[in-house]
Amino acid sequence: MPNLAAANTGKVVLPGLADPFGAHCVDGGVNFSVYSRDAIGMELVLFDDADSTPTHIIPFSQSVNRTYHYWHLFVPGLRTGQTYGYRARGPANPDKRMRFDPEKVLLDPYGRGVAVPANYSRDAAGREGDNASTAMKSVVVDVSAYDWEGDAPLRRAASQTIVYEMHVGGFTRHASSGVSNHKRGTFAGLIEKIPYLKQLGVTAVELLPVFQFDSLDCPPGRVNYWGYAPVSFFSVHRGYSSRCDPVGPEDEFRDMVKALHRAGIEIILDVVYNHTAEGGQTGRP
Repeated sequence: MPNLAAANTGKVVLPGLADPFGAHCVDGGVNFSVYSRDAIGMELVLFDDADSTPTHIIPFSQSVNRTYHYWHLFVPGLRTGQTYGYRARGPANPDKRMRFDPEKVLLDPYGRGVAVPANYSRDAAGREGDNASTAMKSVVVDVSAYDWEGDAPLRRAASQTIVYEMHVGGFTRHASSGVSNHKRGTFAGLIEKIPYLKQLGVTAVELLPVFQFDSLDCPPGRVNYWGYAPVSFFSVHRGYSSRCDPVGPEDEFRDMVKALHRAGIEIILDVVYNHTAEGGQTGRP
């Protein structure tokens, strides 16, 4: 597998910065930073898309790309939409909550987007061997590229707030919602129902978990419908988007926020840290 230092850009991989965490687009490329106190080795793995095999594997140097417990590097030429993950080497001692496996592709804990392969397998995360073809991957999202058009929180007093709690996937899922077929159960579908919410007198919607979750995190034969046990707290759930492009879900979610605010409706997010899964696909590198 080639080292990106010899990629077509003709540039070398640079040391990068420990701050900020995650993958951040800056002039000329992307800075990656991930925390791991106990790792003894780290690799950045790049993909063309969720279903592809790795195109580049870039090792982090202990002497150049590590500051305290932070592993970091800068890759010239990358941009928003890039699919990536990490591999980490370290102790494998489950009794001490150490589950390092250098063959497993891990999500970026601070990743802003997630790509899910068509043959995603939760079971593969727990079996021996390489899971690159079946693992969720992170996606680089340039947070500065979206035009919020001056959008800002409404800051309505609680005494004047009427909250409608909803599940994004279920709110417009049925044909009776009147939402176009390809937008049912999505952020875009919710936008279509704003007039209905206004008619009810709703001033705030409380969304059940909208962060990327594992639909297979459930008993056999069932589906994780509610979205508890999220796997990426900074990424919205791809299944709630009508768009298929790498950063489409994030933009569609932002479009929904803007549209609700323009209609005078605030957004409250249900965050479920106490349901978060450990190890496997969500492994902390």
